[in-house]
Amino acid sequence: MAALSDLKRAQRQATQKGSDDSAFITAGSLSDPTSDLEIFAKEVLNALISDNLPPTPNNFSLYFDRILEDKSESLRRQIGSILELEEDNHDESSIELEKTLKQGFSSVKSILQLSATLYKNISLMEKILEKRKEEMKEIPSLNGANELLASLGNDVGKLSSILKKQVSHMKVIYDETATIVKQVENETIFDNQYGVYNKRFLISKLEQEHHLIDEFKHKSSLITVRLSKSTGESIQSEKAQQLMVRTVARLLLKTSRRSDIVAHYGEGVFAMVLKHTDIESAKRASERLYDLVSSSNFFISEKEIQLRIAIGVTELNPSQGVEQTLLCTLNAMDAADNNPKIRYMVCSENE
Repeated sequence: MAALSDLKRAQRQATQKGSDDSAFITAGSLSDPTSDLEIFAKEVLNALISDNLPPTPNNFSLYFDRILEDKSESLRRQIGSILELEEDNHDESSIELEKTLKQGFSSVKSILQLSATLYKNISLMEKILEKRKEEMKEIPSLNGANELLASLGNDVGKLSSILKKQVSHMKVIYDETATIVKQVENETIFDNQYGVYNKRFLISKLEQEHHLIDEFKHKSSLITVRLSKSTGESIQSEKAQQLMVRTVARLLLKTSRRSDIVAHYGEGVFAMVLKHTDIESAKRASERLYDLVSSSNFFISEKEIQLRIAIGVTELNPSQGVEQTLLCTLNAMDAADNNPKIRYMVCSENE
């Protein structure tokens, strides 16, 4: 449950304060929740060192939860309120998604069973028709033929009534299944087309990062990227354009860090959330990305296309809403695209 930033902060303080590392938290020793968390993280680090365990994120997380259980309720609540800001609730979301998928599989199974029953009933109707046809060959009188036709009409009417009920039932199940599929789509966080996160996940992470910045006062940045209009217009083939956009997505993933979030915002526009990154570092990251894409030539029918991208950069500000932040960065990206001499454009809250 502990964040990697807690570990790094604790390691830094442990190095700076030497002999003070043996200090432990007592209930009500501090009033600042952030300071409580920092000192508690030091205690966790001390316990790891004492047990000769490497302070990896996994070990730190295990010891963090274990030691926190022995603390007072007020301290657990105090630290828990801070950690909730980083909580993703992946387990709860996975459970709900699993329930929805099981319900969807059950509906699909019902549709398949109904389809099999419909097929059997249609086959039965064909057999009845064949049987009556053979019987008609041996009927000498018109009255007998009429009686046979009346019997056949009765059989077909009964079967038709059954088929109509089954088809109506299948339509209801199909509508339920379509609703479930739509619900699952609304809960997804991945963009299958480009192999990155989707817009829904991006917005949720930006909102979360705004809260974290407001609480911990660190700096994070946002980059928006798309293939330049001139590059896209140089190729008429829609399939080739899609391949170029996918190449941009792949290079974004290649240049990103594990802590960064790469997502498809929509219509070939990508966004990358750079956590714990100030604007100057974000500019350098934009330079590296621009150079990486520019050096990745694209070939179509022996024709070489040099890829160009447009980049908008901004530093996240909790006082701005997520939509305002995205709009400002997208406008900066458009401005950079309109000036081929500029690699990226920086957006500030006043621009």
